[in-house]
Amino acid sequence: MTNLAAANLIEARELRQYFTVGGFLNKKRVKAVDGVNLSVAAGETFGLVGESGCGKTTLGRTILRLYEPTGGSISYNGKDITKAPMLPYRRKMQIVFQDPYASLDPRMTVGEIVGEAIDIHKLASGKKDRTDRIIFILEKVGLNSEHANRYPHEFSGGQRQRIGIARALAVDPEFVVCDEPVSALDVSIQAQVVNMFEQLQRENGLTYLFISHDLSIVKHISNRIGVMYLGKIVETGESGEITLHGAHPYTRSLISAIPIADPHKARKRERIILEGDVPSPLNPPSGCRFHPRCPYAAARCAEEEPSLNETGKGHFVACHYPECS
Repeated sequence: MTNLAAANLIEARELRQYFTVGGFLNKKRVKAVDGVNLSVAAGETFGLVGESGCGKTTLGRTILRLYEPTGGSISYNGKDITKAPMLPYRRKMQIVFQDPYASLDPRMTVGEIVGEAIDIHKLASGKKDRTDRIIFILEKVGLNSEHANRYPHEFSGGQRQRIGIARALAVDPEFVVCDEPVSALDVSIQAQVVNMFEQLQRENGLTYLFISHDLSIVKHISNRIGVMYLGKIVETGESGEITLHGAHPYTRSLISAIPIADPHKARKRERIILEGDVPSPLNPPSGCRFHPRCPYAAARCAEEEPSLNETGKGHFVACHYPECS
């Protein structure tokens, strides 16, 4: 992990992303991201964690404006880009997709996949310079020049994800959204890819928004962590603070699910099992969205939505009764 710079590279304020579903006479809105405030300092890794369907991926794609936001604002390096032309920022803001099998065009060679962005942004002075750039990027992610002429189906899942990372790095970006980049990989390969992300950050000064449902991975790679539940950020703080002193009941349940290598400690630890299913974002609960599953919920929780309040230095929690957990 890198030392943090003082300035925020990315800021999202009251960011909302709603999707319309249903027929002409029965339209409803899915509140995938609902009033999120988030900042990522230059040079840091901000980990975003939460269960499937909570809006993590939608938030990352909305920040990149792959989805146009329904409301709120997005700033990049102090400049509002909510409605700005995005082509100049595509060089600076990239994404590594979750599925290394679906995110690569099977009809293109690896060289064509990595070189496409170089061509779009006119970064190469000639054919030789383009080839040299592609080989340099491939070598950075652990591949070589021979791989440039092969097709994605000739590679393993881990190698395909390296190709996806090389594609993101082709334009020398500053900010990269890593959308569950290791969830589709074998456990033995996950560590290699996470270590490569850290090495690339040190070498290139990258800033990451690292999205995952696995808190153990997020804890390892992140400087700060944000916990997301049903379209809302419910807790943020330094990585160590969140994993050691998580205050929100939902965060505590995620922490209790982190595997422990020592079987004696694992047997003694209390596993927090959440009851009930995740509510639908089509019809989220009133008040605190977590209250139907919270063991400490009171009448106030169903009536009043909690705001993110600072409980310690840089530690914010959206809970009426954080002391209970």
